[in-house]
Amino acid sequence: MTDLTTLSSINHADSSPATSAKTLFGFWIYLMTDCILFATFFATYAVLHNSTYGGPSAGQLFSPTFALIETLILLTSSFTCGLVMLAAHRQEKNKALSYLSLTFLLGLSFLTLEIMEFNYLIQEGNSWQKSAFLSAYFTLVSTHGLHILAGLLWIGVLGMQILSRGLSANTLRRLACFSMFWHFLDIIWIFIFTFVYLMGAH
Repeated sequence: MTDLTTLSSINHADSSPATSAKTLFGFWIYLMTDCILFATFFATYAVLHNSTYGGPSAGQLFSPTFALIETLILLTSSFTCGLVMLAAHRQEKNKALSYLSLTFLLGLSFLTLEIMEFNYLIQEGNSWQKSAFLSAYFTLVSTHGLHILAGLLWIGVLGMQILSRGLSANTLRRLACFSMFWHFLDIIWIFIFTFVYLMGAH
């Protein structure tokens, strides 16, 4: 009986508002460190984007139209991610799972297009090693892609938790952290789209 009482107290403490606030604050700190990482890669790209060593430039390689399709897909996934949170706070489990699945499919579609773009560039002989410009490009964009992949794995874990545990306070806190992460990746991609694809096309 004592063990059950202790376990109940621990679970209550884990789901308390104070614990939730600390978790979200800690996750904000993580996102700030990620901002520094991406800022470093953006700065590197800014310095090296003209270092083509006789190879093709951004304007010759990248299609703003293709990147726009990727952008629209990711923006839509950010919208569905917001719908996940709305449904979760209303305790609408099935809706939350449906929107979470849709977010996963959109994220997977984005990542597939990104891999297709990389594959096309490499097949055309424009690989990582061709120039400093391409090294900076692949580093920046692939780092974002790896974050998207991590987000997709996170969605899978969250989906299983919702199915097994429902929309508990702990699950809502984890969903909130994921939502922050996914919107953050959306913002980073908008900078990539503007800085690399739009400005690079001119």
